[in-house]
This record gives sequence, structure tokens and C-alpha cells, in this order.
Amino acid sequence: MHSGKIAVIGDKDLILAFKAIGMDVFSADSSNEAEKLVKSLAKEYAIIFITEDLAQQIDQLLTKYKTKAYPAIIPIPSSHGTTGYGIEGIKRDVEKAIGTDILFNKED
Repeated sequence: MHSGKIAVIGDKDLILAFKAIGMDVFSADSSNEAEKLVKSLAKEYAIIFITEDLAQQIDQLLTKYKTKAYPAIIPIPSSHGTTGYGIEGIKRDVEKAIGTDILFNKED
């Protein structure tokens, strides 16, 4: 059972800000560390924020969790900025849900 707890996985510079507001934070410097953390944290956290750079490296694992109610795994920009991975995932999910790109459809 998930308790509604929130975890943040990312580089040390970013997670300090989340720790300051009371979230549980976990530092990861590689895809292996991030993958192990996600698997472990998924058992007790309802929401897991993970930096886009790490999320992109473990995309196959995160795809498996999309079919489950918990945890919600949400990519966020790292302390170095965004890679576009998070917004691209939202775009794909919206397209899958409704069959068209209503969010980013640009007219030529």
C-alpha cells in the first residue's frame, strides 16, 4: 500500500532544494543507480520525481510503470536544465489517449 509519500531522484545540486521542503531525496549519478532506486522506491512511494537525464537513460523501465496506478513517475528538469524528455512524454501520452496532438500541433 502506498502512503502518499513523494520521492525525488536526481543529482545532488537539484535534490537539495527538494530536501529543504521536506521531500525524501535520493542521489543518483548513473542509470544503474537510478534504476535500482526506482525499483526500490516504487514499493512505498506514490509519486517519484526523477530528473529528465536519468529518466531518459532508464526509459524502458519507466515505460513498464506507466501501466500501473502507482507510483506516478514524473520527469523533471535537472539542475542543468531540460532535455525535452518530460514534455515529449506528455505529448506521446496525450496523442495515445486521444489519437492526435492537440497540445503541440503547429501549423506550417
